[in-house]
Amino acid sequence: MLRIRPAVRLACFGLPFRKALIRAAELGAEAVEIDARHELQLGEMSQTAIRQISKLLDDQGLRISALSFNTRRGYNVMADLDRRVAATRQAMLLASNLGCNVVTNRIGVVPEDQEDLSFTSLRQILVDLGEYGQRVGALLAARTGSEDGEVLSAMLATLPAGYGAVDLDPGSLVMNGYSATESTQSLAPYVVHMRIRDGLRDIARGQGAAAAFGAGAVDFDQLFAMLEEQHYAGYFTVDPTASQNVVGEVAMALQRLQSI
Repeated sequence: MLRIRPAVRLACFGLPFRKALIRAAELGAEAVEIDARHELQLGEMSQTAIRQISKLLDDQGLRISALSFNTRRGYNVMADLDRRVAATRQAMLLASNLGCNVVTNRIGVVPEDQEDLSFTSLRQILVDLGEYGQRVGALLAARTGSEDGEVLSAMLATLPAGYGAVDLDPGSLVMNGYSATESTQSLAPYVVHMRIRDGLRDIARGQGAAAAFGAGAVDFDQLFAMLEEQHYAGYFTVDPTASQNVVGEVAMALQRLQSI
């Protein structure tokens, strides 16, 4: 049976770190997703700072569902690639030190042609980061939305066992014109983190828009069933739209998750 472990993206509250943790706990979250680029000073995280963050989390009875590390470019872009990979490794080590085993990022566009040199280059970066992750105990999870789930799944299938992981963002898939259900069917074995994020697609205009949980085109019941078949044990992180009532949207989403 699928266990619903509700979490929330901490930055959505727009509050100082400690106050945001208190708000998340008050609303009923079990965990929070922390932005490693903006909420934590990645290059200045001493062991003392790590202990302080762990205590703040413990004080509210919270865990970390994932560390997000959103780089400006994907790993398919050669400019500053070494620096980007090194920073990603730092984030993976920090996640492990904080008791979290998932770091999320958009990895960049995955070519459909596996003979393409850019496919080979991107694959090698993911192998290198996967190998590092095995050593420190944290996975880099590719956030969905840039391509169809079948294309991303085909890339992950070429990696060594245990190296491939997915941050399932069904809302982004829908907004970019892909089927969240079909993509999840392909990606379910790799999912280690899921965003509770809905979306709509205006076919006539070719545009997408975020939507509150249950108000968009994503069939979450189907997605949950697919994850249950894979014995998914990760978190379900509420990632609200940029609405004026973020707290209300988060509260409703967490309540709905807890009622499943």
